Amino acid sequence: MADGPVRSPAHARRPAQRRDAGIPAGGQVLVGDAFSEGVEAAAARTATDRARGAAGGASLWGDAWAELRRDRLFVVAAGLIAVLTVMAAFPQLFTTFYPGNPDPRSCSLVDSLQRPSAQHWFGFDLQGCDYYTRTVYGARVSMVIGVSVVGVAAAIAVVFGSLAGYYGGVLDAIVARITDVWLAVPVILGGLVAITALRSPDGHVVAETLARLFGAIDRVTGARGLGVVAFVLTILGWPTMLRLMRSSVVEKKEADYVDAARALGASDLRIIVWHILPNAVAPVVVYATLSVGLIIAAEATLSFLGVGLKLPAISWGLMIHSAQYRVLAAPHLVLFPGLLLSITVFSFVLMGDAIRDALDPRLR
Repeated sequence: MADGPVRSPAHARRPAQRRDAGIPAGGQVLVGDAFSEGVEAAAARTATDRARGAAGGASLWGDAWAELRRDRLFVVAAGLIAVLTVMAAFPQLFTTFYPGNPDPRSCSLVDSLQRPSAQHWFGFDLQGCDYYTRTVYGARVSMVIGVSVVGVAAAIAVVFGSLAGYYGGVLDAIVARITDVWLAVPVILGGLVAITALRSPDGHVVAETLARLFGAIDRVTGARGLGVVAFVLTILGWPTMLRLMRSSVVEKKEADYVDAARALGASDLRIIVWHILPNAVAPVVVYATLSVGLIIAAEATLSFLGVGLKLPAISWGLMIHSAQYRVLAAPHLVLFPGLLLSITVFSFVLMGDAIRDALDPRLR
């Protein structure tokens, strides 16, 4: 009998294998250039995975843009929003060739409550102001509040949602509990209480400081009440977007391209900004687009209830508020600002739906 350990025939037939990645089955150790080439090849594969993950965001948005350009509803919504944006930025373009009065603050009681005509397309309000001109200028406040509030709220949501989702732990728990509390506050009711409180500081240092800041904003914009309304809607508008951002980051941070970037020594900031955000921010973009219309509607509601913007500001909500007791006698006072408000909200909702469909491959 031969000396040495007894091996089964199956074991004898198995080729020798080494667990070490640098030692092949033949038993020869890779040294020198051969070992360097193996390391470089592994690094190249890792870099490829990382680049694929970073390019995934670009591919996602490129494919979405291609889908949107073929979506007729998106084109219609984008066209309406473009017109409304130009109307808000340059209202004179819509009143220069208007046969009526192009000055929204030039009023005459002689024309009070006159009906629409060929000369004055939307008629006159109670003070005798040309209603078409005031309706055109009302777009400015609505668009400024909608875009600015959603922009700031989205920035808050992206920053804190990304940090909470990426690091987790105590930070995630704190952010989640604060978000839960904020989500329990109804936007309109919370806005009513907050705006009323901020307009009556009663010696409170923080409230008085904010009141002075809001006053400065009102003087710059020429819209009384714009500062406090925008501030309150921003404070109440970020929780849902933050939750969406956090959930998306939690999902994406486990991806292979994130592990590859981390293995190559990328910092947390670089991983979040360059690898996770491009792939995780899509739900926030969709909800933010929808929210612009919802915030515009919320501002109009607060102004209609008498706690939002104040005269002499020009706002669709204020115009409807002033006409609420004359709906039957002068229906045009509610019809035209209400129609523009509805078109604006509908346009942003329609665009949000189109973007959602384009960014979700399952809906294509």
